[in-house]
Order: sequence, then C-alpha cells, then structure tokens
Amino acid sequence: MFDSVLIANRGEIACRVISTARAMGMRTVAVYSDADAGARHVAMADMAVRLGPPPPGESYLRGAAIIAAARDTGCGAIHPGYGFLSENPDFVAAVEAAGLTFVGPSAEAIRAMGLKDAAKHVMEQAGVPVVPGYHGESQDDEHLAGAAEAIGYPVLIKAVAGGGGKGMRRVDRPEDFAEALASARAEARGAFGNDAVLVEKFVAKPRHIEVQVFGDGTRAVHLFERDCSLQRRHQKVIEEAPAPGMTEEMRRAMGQAAVRAAEAIGYRGAGTVEFIVDASEGLRPDRFWFMEMNTRLQVEHPVTEAVTGVDLVEWQFRVAAGEPLPAGQQDLALSGHAFEARLYAEDVPKGFLPATGRLAHLAFPAGVRADTGVRAGDEITPHYDPMIAKLVVHGPTREVALMKLRRALGETQVAGTVTNLAFLGALAKHAGFAAGDVDTGLIDRDREALVAAPDPAPEVWAEAALAAAGLTAAEAPATGFALWAPLRRRIGLRRAGEETGVHLRAEAPDAHVIEVAGREIRAERRDGRWRFDGRPGAGAHLAGGRVTVFADHGQVFEIADPLERGAVASGEDVIEAPMPGLLREVLVESGQAVAAGQRLAVLEAMKMEHALTAWRDGVVAEVLAGPGAQVEAGAALIRLEEEADG
Repeated sequence: MFDSVLIANRGEIACRVISTARAMGMRTVAVYSDADAGARHVAMADMAVRLGPPPPGESYLRGAAIIAAARDTGCGAIHPGYGFLSENPDFVAAVEAAGLTFVGPSAEAIRAMGLKDAAKHVMEQAGVPVVPGYHGESQDDEHLAGAAEAIGYPVLIKAVAGGGGKGMRRVDRPEDFAEALASARAEARGAFGNDAVLVEKFVAKPRHIEVQVFGDGTRAVHLFERDCSLQRRHQKVIEEAPAPGMTEEMRRAMGQAAVRAAEAIGYRGAGTVEFIVDASEGLRPDRFWFMEMNTRLQVEHPVTEAVTGVDLVEWQFRVAAGEPLPAGQQDLALSGHAFEARLYAEDVPKGFLPATGRLAHLAFPAGVRADTGVRAGDEITPHYDPMIAKLVVHGPTREVALMKLRRALGETQVAGTVTNLAFLGALAKHAGFAAGDVDTGLIDRDREALVAAPDPAPEVWAEAALAAAGLTAAEAPATGFALWAPLRRRIGLRRAGEETGVHLRAEAPDAHVIEVAGREIRAERRDGRWRFDGRPGAGAHLAGGRVTVFADHGQVFEIADPLERGAVASGEDVIEAPMPGLLREVLVESGQAVAAGQRLAVLEAMKMEHALTAWRDGVVAEVLAGPGAQVEAGAALIRLEEEADG
C-alpha cells in the first residue's frame, strides 16, 4: 500500500477522498487553482500544490503539472476523483509511465467505454442488452434517417462522445429528422470536437437505473442499484438506493449484466453501468438496456455506501495497491434505504441558472451526511460546478428515509446566494415521488408546481423584521422601552422589488409586538430563542442589507434604507449578462437588424452555455463587450436602438 496520495481534483470529492485516505493513515496532497487557494480541500490535506489560474485548462486539467506535483511531493499514487482527468486514458497512461499508481481503471478500459457506439458493440458481444438502435460507423444522412425509420419513431439522436444531454435530440416524426440531426451534430462538435451520432429507440416511460460495480482487473462484483430518474436537463437531482419497485428477479438480471460488462473489459476499481429502463409496465427483467459505463467513482456513490456499509474509496485504494476484491458477491447485502439530494447554487425560477456569491452562512442538521467542499465564508465562483453539498440520509425503509430527507432539507440553512433548496424540498414532498412512481420526465411535467415559491407567512415577516432591527443575534443588546408609551419603529422590507412596512413595538427587553399584514404577532425570547405567537422561530441571518429567514427552505428580504433615493432603472433596450461568466460568442454587430428570439450572444458560466436572445425586433445600436471578455452579472453587453414612438 502506498503511504502518500495526491488528489487530482477539488471540492466535495477531494474532501471525500482525503477523509478516507487519512483514516487509512496516508499522507494527502491537494492541488488547487488560484480561485481555490483557501478552499476546504486545501485546508484538509497535509500538503497543497498550486497548479495555476482559475480556468480548468490552466489548472486542474494540466496533467503533466499534476504528475510533477505528485513526484515532487513523494506521492506513490494519484486519485482522480470524478470529472476533470478521471476518464482521460492518456492521463492514466502518463501517470503509470511516471512510475505512479492511478487509483482507477486502466487506460484500455476507459477507452473501451469512452465512445457510446463502440461501448454498445462491446456490450452486445458480452451478452449485455442494449437499446434497439443504430450504432454503426456510417454517418450518411440518408443512412441514419433510414435507420430511424427501421427502429420506429420516436427516436433519440445521441452524440457518440456525449454526456449531460449535449448532442441529444428527440425526434417524433420523419419530417423533423434532418433538422434535429444537424442540430445534434453542431452541438456535439462544439462540446466534444466529435460530431458522430447514433440513433436509438426512445423509451416511453424511462427510468434511469444504474448498477455500482467493482473489479480487480479479473473478476467483478456488483453493489446493487441506484435509481437516478429524478433529472432536469439530463442532470441528476435526487438519487436513491435501492430502486423503488425493484424485484429480486430484475435486480439479479441487472447485477449479472453489469458484472459481465465489467469483466468483459478487465475492469479495475469502482465503476457504474447505467441502464435505461422502460417502466411503462412496471420493472421487468426484459425491459432494461445498457446506456453507458462511467469508468470512475460517481457523484451519487454515498447512497450505495449507506445501504451496503462499504467505503468505496477505501476499496479503490486497496485494489489499486494490488489487493484482490475485499468481498465476494455472496458477502454483499442491502440494508435499508438511502437518498442523496444535490444542493446547488442556482436560480431555479430563472431556469436553474448557475449562481455565484459568498456563502454568508452554511449549516447542516445533525445526523445527516453532508459531503461538501465549502464552508461559511467561501465564495461560489463562476469557474466550476456550483455544487454546495450532497445531503445523504439513510433509514430502515424508503418511507422513513424519505421523511428524514424532508427534515434534513427543511433544517439546512444557507444564506448569501440563491440555491435549489426549496426545489429539492418540493421534490421530496411530491406525491408521485413519495409513491415511488418516478421517471426521467417527472420534473419537466410538474415543473411549474415544483419551482413555485411560497409567500412568506406573517410570522416569517415578523422574524425578518426582528432580524433587520438587529434583535435576533445572541449578543443583541436588550431593547429599551419608554415609561409613558411603548417604543414603536418601522422596518421596511423588500421582496420582488416591492416594499412592505413592518412595525415593531417594544413592550419589554425580550418582548415585542410586530404589526404585519393587518396582524399583531407577539415575539418573545425564551431560553435564548425567539418565539412568534408561541411558536419557535426558524432562525435568521443578517448580512449586507439582506435578511434570510430559514423558513420554507429560506426566505430572503432586502432591508429598505429610509434615506435611499429611488434609482433610475436600466432601459429595456440593453441586454445584460444574467450571471458572471465568459462571453464566448457575440453573434451580431452594430447596425444589424434582429428579430425577437434571435440569438445575440453566448455566455459560458459554470460549465454551461447560455444563449442571450432579443426580446423584440430591432436594430443593434452598439456592442458593448467582445468575445473572450469575463463579465459580471448585470454587465451591459448589447444595446438596441430605441423604438420609434407610434
């Protein structure tokens, strides 16, 4: 066993790997970009090495610099985490050529699963069921259209080098195939540098069920399945293990298929075999098909650890050091049920736009596994994935685990940036999800209800006003009162641009009457905690002229300055950046006529591209920023000429 390991990653996965490595007695070395110099994973490691500026291409993707850092610090192994270089076979080869151990599969195994069409061919040979479709080499338009006709509509066009939904298009009618093919190819070319596609049958009620496998290069075992069907834009949101409604017959069939897949390529380490399942008639052993294999540890691996009692990272280290599999299939068993919810900094009502900001406050409830790479005071930057944490709960049954998930989400506290916490809470309470009736289209079907933000109750307004007055902090001074009349003051609070006046009337140092929305709410502090009409407050955080009350997964209020003068709003002729990011493309020029809905520019932020479009017909008066510019949220990018009166 090597005694030192370099973790070639950042954020929560780097912290996760460091935790197990230290528990095994290893010395740990972290790497970081300038944006991560003060990050949690850097603080946790025994040593840390700077890689370069924030862009991944200049830091975390510099394989040669990472290998040099490992050698210079005396590390015997490199753990890649997931993302970045974890599935790069050339990096694996370079690590091994340098005399170091790569904690993961071989370069050959990664290459075998790297392209979807080639992987499906390997799986067919291994007797693993694959989705009916065309995975051949011909990329002729007419040939692909003919294949779609033979498969039967609806079909999916998918980039062979794809991932995350990029280069994927659903086609319902033959007459739409050509346009969808061109669009999928263009997106695949831009995202992966490879515009080759395959065509598959579209599954009517799809569930995304994946099987955790582990191999030692010769034999493999499976650690049962995870259901990852709750997705939006092909990105997983809440995962669980085991899959609801799973029968022993189907579990055995899927597990055996996954093991065949791993052993067919001599797989070593942790991997995931992903299947698409047709759940239109329940879970049947003849209705699952291989989709792809992820040749690395997965983001959702904690739910498997929770139901099996296995530390998958420890297994990774032991197998990478040359040990045989720590357990046989007969030694593995399921225990209870687990959920994982991914907490992101993102603006849900605005289409899940990634968000930035300083985490002014971050706290997780006791009894919950919170895998995180950030702490209160850390900055969510536009350079990387905006994940804040993964919340993991476990219970003896699915019903108990789901109740624990709801409670965990309700008691998680975040202030300083917008998050998807309320969205996760709504999902956890969704009737279909609670019943186990899930598929990959659930979120899109019920999106309007899931993203609807509840209006704050009068008690929440009251707690916000008390916090705005500086009275909720533990060290808040006792408030005075006059002998001849109660002291009364007005607090202005804003939500959605509208100001509401809330009046506080002090009756004693720890007692106030708060007037809001035609009601009088009595606030009293008992045993160091405020109660509103007898009910405990949710807790609040005050910073930067904003109050966050930790009710309803977080309600945010702006404090109105009574001396503030009204500002003139920006004209509607200016197209602004909705978030910080890199201005990847500007598609128009001064004097050009544009139509409503036309793409004007492309902004890249947090590994996603966002098209900025014109909301009316007009003429471009001025382009205010050029391609390659790093812009802040609200930065003016393009100005349209004013519309003529009449």
